Amino acid sequence: MNDNDNLMTLVDENGNETLYEVLFTFESDDYGKSYILLIPAGAQPEEQVDVLAFSFDPNEDGEAVDAQLHDIESDEEWDMVEGVLDTFLNDENMQ
Repeated sequence: MNDNDNLMTLVDENGNETLYEVLFTFESDDYGKSYILLIPAGAQPEEQVDVLAFSFDPNEDGEAVDAQLHDIESDEEWDMVEGVLDTFLNDENMQ
């Protein structure tokens, strides 16, 4: 994966474009969906940033490139995503 494959532009309701970096993607067997977590592009490792999370429909290669993103709507699904993020962050801090 080159650096450009790791970036995604999101457009808000006002038409403003913001560049994000893909933190990671994962699949959930419990929900039968793929998920993507994004952080603002250029964020520094020690910087506190908001992490955006969406479910997505992977392309034929199972990737999020040009994928349609979907909001996560249930509290249970959010809890699962937050648990995966916590595990990821804890694993990163151990390295």
